[in-house]
Amino acid sequence: MIRRSLLALCLTAALSAPAAAQDASPDPAVAVRVILETSAGSILVETDPRAPATAANFLRYVDEGRFNGTDFYRGMALGAGTGVVQGGTANAPDRILPPIAHEPTSQTGLRHVDGALSMARFDPGTADGDFFIIVGNLPGFDAGRAAPGDPGFAVFGRVIEGMDVVRTILAAPKSPTEGEGFMRGQMLDPRIRIITARRAPVP
Repeated sequence: MIRRSLLALCLTAALSAPAAAQDASPDPAVAVRVILETSAGSILVETDPRAPATAANFLRYVDEGRFNGTDFYRGMALGAGTGVVQGGTANAPDRILPPIAHEPTSQTGLRHVDGALSMARFDPGTADGDFFIIVGNLPGFDAGRAAPGDPGFAVFGRVIEGMDVVRTILAAPKSPTEGEGFMRGQMLDPRIRIITARRAPVP
């Protein structure tokens, strides 16, 4: 079931681990590339060291295999050529890690532009294993843009290759009945599977 906390993604806009993998040490001080191998194709993303806590959290999910076998489950169109695709652990108890501190765009200097990788959350400090990718430019997701004092969402990387796959996911068929409230009509049917998420070779 999709957690209630992910509903904030729309309102603000107007992974068990192998034992050996737990020894991995994500280094948020450098940009790290990750391949998301999905049932719709490959997406190459890169973390940004300007959001070290959020990047480290994402890399821990990758290194511990917590994204393997999860889904992109939501495609939210927000106008011509713009929208959001959302995926990750969907609050699966055996996959999620403790929530992380919020790193707002006002602190990192990052922005919700085309290809930005950002964290889904409810209140600030509740983000864990769900993320989204921006299609088009959506400044309303940045801190302070939707309303004064609004914390926005935490950008922590960007898509390097595979935006064609992201756009395919956004345009994929949706269930006419699944989803609560304003999320109805946004839930992908069928889901787009994240087959594996793994670090890419250093370029």
